[in-house]
Amino acid sequence: MSGRRVYLDHNATAPLLPAAREAMLAALDAGANPSSVHTEGRKARAIVEKARRSVAALCGARPDHVVFTSGATEAAAMLLSPEWTLGRAPLRMSRLYVSATEHPCVLAGGRFGPDRIVQIPVDADGLVDLAFLKQALSAHDASEGLPLVAIQAANNETGILQPVAEIAAIVKAAGGMFVCDAVQAAGRIPLDISVGYSDFVILSSHKIGGPKGAGAVIGNTDLAMPRPLIAGGGQEKGLRAGTENVAAIAGFGAAAEIALARLEGMADIAALRDRFEAAILDIWPDATIYGSGAPRLANTIYFALPGLKAETAQIAFDLEGVSLSAGSACSSGKVGESHVLQAMGHAGKGGAVRVSIGPETGEDELARFREALTAIASRRDRDQRAA
Repeated sequence: MSGRRVYLDHNATAPLLPAAREAMLAALDAGANPSSVHTEGRKARAIVEKARRSVAALCGARPDHVVFTSGATEAAAMLLSPEWTLGRAPLRMSRLYVSATEHPCVLAGGRFGPDRIVQIPVDADGLVDLAFLKQALSAHDASEGLPLVAIQAANNETGILQPVAEIAAIVKAAGGMFVCDAVQAAGRIPLDISVGYSDFVILSSHKIGGPKGAGAVIGNTDLAMPRPLIAGGGQEKGLRAGTENVAAIAGFGAAAEIALARLEGMADIAALRDRFEAAILDIWPDATIYGSGAPRLANTIYFALPGLKAETAQIAFDLEGVSLSAGSACSSGKVGESHVLQAMGHAGKGGAVRVSIGPETGEDELARFREALTAIASRRDRDQRAA
């Protein structure tokens, strides 16, 4: 097999785009503090505001409704708070409702105590139980405060797309606030926070080809906002203190522009994903592809190879020169099965591995994947015969 490695783990981190790198280098040359009022400071500020416009455009938001953070985890911790303000008046969220397949940074509940978090179950495909959500919100005690609902647009492991518009309608009817983790959805499906979507979305730079260390909270209004997670100076309109990471934000903005332009190519990526799936089933006929009966991201395949544990499969692919994941990168190193599979009712089956491709993935990468999987299947067959 060729020595060139193949990277099929875009959901963990998309490769840094050349345009993002160039934007970062230019921002580093700018040098000054963007809060300074002198010429150099205004130049740095202009870089931040250009990026803010680009990131806002990715989800149809107003630029002044974008708050930059250090990443999606910080953005989640900021939004998942019982203490909010409505204008200058205090506003309380008394319970947090999350789906059972959320990213760990949402499942952790932010600033809510464990007794204030309600998990919403999902079906075998990973889709949220809307009837359960309705019932839970109808039983919510409004005298304690409002319900805060946090459900992702697309699952990072399975790629399953949640019915965000339906969820938004349910939350609105219950008088609640809806936070949507759009980290995996951004740049892969159209997002428009201004039309029947969520109250807030969370984005991450490095999932769309920008640098690590930048993320965003984006609202469809700035009237209702959580109390700052990081207090101090007046940066980001007082919502996130600390001097902005101008270089990372510049790279984020450049990546957002490209991600928006690339949405038109998602049909080609979906067709390539289908060829990857066909290869899996051709080489390993009893493989299970999770969520194949539900709407999914065009780039994601989450599959199990019977007779091979997920961790073993991941290592085997790595030795063959193919990089993929056995679940969320944020949970790597932990012993135990994916909480996503458990929530879907597929516990005790050895786990699954994830292929997540990108615009740069092509037929050469597919051919290398086929070679790797064929080699792994051959070793399994030899081991079975020897046994």
